[in-house]
Amino acid sequence: MIQRFRNRERGFTLIELLIVVAIIGIIAAILIPNLIDALQKAKQKRTMADMRNTGTAWMSWVTDQVSAAAAGAGNTWDSGGYATDLSRDQLFSTLHPSTTFFYMNEVPEVDGWKHEYWYGYNGNPLSSSIIAIGSIGRAGGTAGAQPADQTIGPFTPTAYDQDIIWADGFFVRWPSGATSN
Repeated sequence: MIQRFRNRERGFTLIELLIVVAIIGIIAAILIPNLIDALQKAKQKRTMADMRNTGTAWMSWVTDQVSAAAAGAGNTWDSGGYATDLSRDQLFSTLHPSTTFFYMNEVPEVDGWKHEYWYGYNGNPLSSSIIAIGSIGRAGGTAGAQPADQTIGPFTPTAYDQDIIWADGFFVRWPSGATSN
């Protein structure tokens, strides 16, 4: 009788350990792809939030400087409509002219994927394109480069390599399901 209890105290059998490892493997196979997708989605949302906040501050500055900004019309966004590519530091000095008055306390330098934003400005308030902010998405490319011409509208939300573009008060390229303004 004592011998029977001693055999029970040895630990787990090989079969029991293999079952536990198999269960952990199945759970990991289910969770890891979802975790990776959630991380990419969070980077996309952070990028859009930064662009929206910066764009709103910039539109306030444009409105104060020229009284009104004209939004573009049509179904194609022309990337060549911006006379000046601004650096983050140039935009910061525009939106933060003094320590007592500013439109934005900090201008983001990189998007959720750690790529530089592109900032475009056309000083002509009568133009159909005045200001724009671009992110080149997960795929990258030339950091801070002006995005290519784009068809206005949403793209598949899991297409993390797509450019995200905010121009003149609204998103012209954005993941579907997200708000465009």
